[in-house]
Amino acid sequence: MLSRWFQRSQPATAAGERPRVEGRPARVPAGVRVYAIGDVHGRLDLYRQLEELILEDLARDGRLLDPLVVHLGDYVDRGLQSRQLLDHILHHSRLADWPRVFLRGNHDLWMRLFLAGEPVGESWLAYGGDATIASYGVPPRPDLPEEERLAELRHRLAERVPPAHLRFLDALEDAFVLGDYFFCHAGIRPGVPLAEQSPEDLLWIREPFLSWRGDAGKVIVHGHTVSEVPVVRTNRIGVDTGAYITNRLTALVLEGEDYRFLTAGG
Repeated sequence: MLSRWFQRSQPATAAGERPRVEGRPARVPAGVRVYAIGDVHGRLDLYRQLEELILEDLARDGRLLDPLVVHLGDYVDRGLQSRQLLDHILHHSRLADWPRVFLRGNHDLWMRLFLAGEPVGESWLAYGGDATIASYGVPPRPDLPEEERLAELRHRLAERVPPAHLRFLDALEDAFVLGDYFFCHAGIRPGVPLAEQSPEDLLWIREPFLSWRGDAGKVIVHGHTVSEVPVVRTNRIGVDTGAYITNRLTALVLEGEDYRFLTAGG
């Protein structure tokens, strides 16, 4: 059942709710249109479709605007084309002429830690790292004992990951702020000032963030937790629509005080 992957009881927008700060509608600076892209997870096919939707959207009514693309992290794992997706983002993206911000997701960190020799291999492989390894052409080697198998996979993967991919993963940012919005992968720790948030929470948190209804001084835009449709609250917008399992990849569009969504796939 797909339902076990979804965050439940989260309609797109509860009645009367819209992103707000200090009692007024949240906004981005005048003349800027932001496209915040949710978790891609190796779905290059959907990413290409979303690129075209974004280009069409800007061409339709945004020729005088300054576009900005913010990626909310989790480029790798679970989907079948992690390597191909990173190649595309780095060398072939239709959005490469625009300013782009690349945030770090927990899966991107997991991959980097595995390559660095940290003892995360079993967890990473169980939660999608196996698909990433396959995308780099590394065979799974189930014939080897566990410790030897992980060492072999790490060695083979390190041989095949291009230096440009490593530089990309190392350069990812944990958070980004623009106007009344704070962008991160997973969310924030309620009660902690935004400038003091820990990288661990920014990449991994779910509760108590998801059920929190307080005001952080910015509206939090995040991915990480899958919902069937984007989630809009007064204090947060969740954009992870589970591309790897739902066949839907979503971008949040912010302009002035307005927000809307573009979705590629089903």
